[in-house]
Amino acid sequence: MIERIKQMIIKEFIQVFRDRRMKAIVFVTPVLQLLMFGYAVTTDIRSISTVFYDLDNSFESREIARRLESSGYFEIKYRPESQKEFKDLIDMGKALCAVQINRGFSRDIKRGIQAELQIIVDGTDSNTATVAMDYANRIIVQYVKESAAGKVTIKPAAIDLRTRAWYNPDLRSRNYNVPGVIAIIIMLTCLLLTSMAVVREREIGTMEQLMVTPIKSIELMLGKTIPFALIGFFDVFLVTLVGVFWFDIPIKGSLLLLTGSTAVYLLSVLGIGLFISTISRTQQQAMMATFLFYIPAVLLSGFMFPVKNMPEIIQYATYINPLRYFLVIIRGIFLKGNGIDILWPQVTALLILGLFVISISSLRFRKRLS
Repeated sequence: MIERIKQMIIKEFIQVFRDRRMKAIVFVTPVLQLLMFGYAVTTDIRSISTVFYDLDNSFESREIARRLESSGYFEIKYRPESQKEFKDLIDMGKALCAVQINRGFSRDIKRGIQAELQIIVDGTDSNTATVAMDYANRIIVQYVKESAAGKVTIKPAAIDLRTRAWYNPDLRSRNYNVPGVIAIIIMLTCLLLTSMAVVREREIGTMEQLMVTPIKSIELMLGKTIPFALIGFFDVFLVTLVGVFWFDIPIKGSLLLLTGSTAVYLLSVLGIGLFISTISRTQQQAMMATFLFYIPAVLLSGFMFPVKNMPEIIQYATYINPLRYFLVIIRGIFLKGNGIDILWPQVTALLILGLFVISISSLRFRKRLS
C-alpha cells in the first residue's frame, strides 16, 4: 500500500512540475500576490491632501500647520483666502481634509479658555475620512495640551488620559493584513491545485487507466492530496519568509504551533478542493466552482469586515468557513505570541471541520470512482 501511494505521489509531482506554467503558479504566484496585496491592502493613510484656512495668522496656528505636515499624514496644498474658496476646494474634491483656525485662537489658548477650530473631511470615502479625522484630532489635541501645560492660569486636568496600543504599537495596518493575506493565498493555491486533480485525469483520459490498476480508492485519494499538502506547506513557509524579511512582520509565537495549525487548516482546504474535483466534469467547471466558494469564504472570514458586524444569520454561516478560524490563529501567533492555551478553540473547530469535510469528500471520491 505504501509503495503504491509513494508511486502516486511521485506521479503527481512529475505531472505538476513538468509544466513551467504550473511551477510559476505554485512558487512564483504566491510571492507576487503577497507583495502586491501586502502593499495594496492597507488602511494607513499618508500625504492627505489638506486645505489650511488660517483666520488667526498667529504663531500657534502656524505651529499647528507645521505639525500637521511634519507628521507625514497631511500635505497642506491649499491656503485659501476666503470662505468661498475654502468651500469650493472641498466641493471639487481637491482636498480630503480641511482645517479652519478661527480668529482669536491664539488669544484663547494664552488665556486658558476653550479655543475654537474646525476640522472638515470628505465623507464620500468614509474609511479614509475617519482615519484622517483621527490623525488630525490627535495632533491638534496634543499641541493644545503641550501649550496649556506651561500656563499657570490653566487648571490641571482632572483626568490624565494615556493611550497605548498592545501587540502592534505603531498601529501598522500591514502587520494585521499580511498574515491574513498569507492565509488567503494558501487557500487559493491549494484549492486550485486540488480541485483540478481528479478532473485533469478524466480530461486527459488517464482515470480509466488508474481504475484498472490494483490501486485502491483511498490510496488514490492520498496520492492525489499529499503532494498538494506538501506544496501548501512549502508555500506557507515561502510567503512567511517574505512577510517577515520583506515586510518586517514579527512572529512572536511558536513556529511549531504555526506548522501544526497549518496542517489542520490544509486538511479542510484540501478536502474542499477534493470535493469540488469530484463534482466537476471539466477543469473549467472546477475553476469556476473554486472561485464560487473562494470569494464568499474571503468575504465571510473577517478579513475585510468584522464578523460581529454582519447580520446574525450570516454570522452562523461563517462557522463552516475554515478561513475564519485560521485568520484568528495566524494573527494570534504572529502578533500576540498566543499559544495553544489561547488558540485551542479555533484549532479544535478547524480540526472538526477538516475531518468532516475530508470524510464527505472521501466518500464522494470513492463513489465517483466506483
